[in-house]
Amino acid sequence: MTVRDRMDERLRVLRLLEAERMARAVFDRAMEEGAITPGRSESEAESAIRGIARDVAGPMLSGPGRLVRSGPHTVLPTGQRIPDRAIGVDDLVVVDLSPLMVGHETGFARTVAFGEDPGQRRLVGDLYGVFRDSRGAFRGDETITGGQLHAEVSAFALKAGWDLGTWHVGRLTGTAAEGATAAVRGEEFIAPENDKPLRRTDHAGFRAHWTMEIRLVDACSGFAGTHKQLLDLV
Repeated sequence: MTVRDRMDERLRVLRLLEAERMARAVFDRAMEEGAITPGRSESEAESAIRGIARDVAGPMLSGPGRLVRSGPHTVLPTGQRIPDRAIGVDDLVVVDLSPLMVGHETGFARTVAFGEDPGQRRLVGDLYGVFRDSRGAFRGDETITGGQLHAEVSAFALKAGWDLGTWHVGRLTGTAAEGATAAVRGEEFIAPENDKPLRRTDHAGFRAHWTMEIRLVDACSGFAGTHKQLLDLV
């Protein structure tokens, strides 16, 4: 395993933080300009977001994949092919810019509630609340493992009244969930089977950095939300 020098480490951290900054800027501008709004189809919203991404970051944020899911589409598994639909006035909408960030080894997602449904609005607040509390648990334990943090996230979600929607709640930066084998799941995801400390050196010789992915689901009501953000970097 190669041991990276401090400059390598610093540059990689700066790239991760800059990727998240750009994604946040794209999301904020998309909301300000009404790129994601009731009446537009998901594909129209995605096209507008990609245009904003080109304006904000040029080719630095680009890549194929679904960026917008609304209403009942929010509960479907990531990667599943789904038809286009119009965003409804009372819809919950997940905006996941991770497909644009593949080259930057991390992800970013936010959830928006357009209607007045109290459950949907509570879910949007709880997504960040669970992330905040989970980050607090991570910061409070220097030796916490992936399995231990997963248990903390599960407890926070349950206390808030939600189900977790995925088998993991985060991943090592640079790791893709799709196609992941059981061999790598144990150490490259914040998942029950990960018994390794999250603060460690990865296979490339870098300090391990993590993207947290909180997905909360209300299966009975037919909606879900997602929050993705770097866990250990601010």
